[in-house]
Order: sequence, then structure tokens, then C-alpha cells
Amino acid sequence: MVKDRTVAIVLVFFVGGFGIHKFYLGNNTAGVLYLIFSWTLIPSLIAFFDFIGLLMMSEPAFQLQYNGGMLQSGYALRGAKDVTGAIAELKGLYDMGAITAEEYEEKRQKLLREL
Repeated sequence: MVKDRTVAIVLVFFVGGFGIHKFYLGNNTAGVLYLIFSWTLIPSLIAFFDFIGLLMMSEPAFQLQYNGGMLQSGYALRGAKDVTGAIAELKGLYDMGAITAEEYEEKRQKLLREL
């Protein structure tokens, strides 16, 4: 499952004291600890710092840490040379007729934005 930074930020803001964001981000051990100690309000304090950290984290850093380098578009996080290769692959698919011109342009624009 590809995790979204915005969803994580909303979860930590509203239910961070219960550790729901930790479960969403795949850290189940921390999520259980947040739940167990939620009555002490200490997890709420820690969740505040998690919230600030997620707000300050860049999108590529989030994708690398929580999605193993996969971007929301499904493409792997890559450098400029890899993006040109991915665009060339898309062009090949378009030339073969596997994707439409609209799909080609949309995916090309996504790759360029994520660069």
C-alpha cells in the first residue's frame, strides 16, 4: 500500500495520541505503545512532534522513508537520467499504441513534476 503524506499528517493531527498514524505508516509496535500509554497523554505530546516532523519533511524524503522510494504515481524515485529513461519507455508504449496520447502526456507530466 502506498502511503500518502497528507493522510499521515491529518491522522497525526486528529488521532495522533492514539498512534493511528503509526499504524498507517507501518510502525505497528509504536502504534501499540501509543495505544497502551494513551491515558498518560505522553503519546499526545510525542504525536505533536511527529506532526511537526511530517509537516517539515519533504515529499521525496517521505516517499523514500515510508514507501521504499515509490512515488504515488507508482514509479520509483529516480534521478534526472532515470526520468528521461522512463519518459522514453512511455514514448515507446505510446508508439506501440498501448497507451493513448492523453495517458502519455499525463504520465510524462507527472514524471517531470516529481523530478
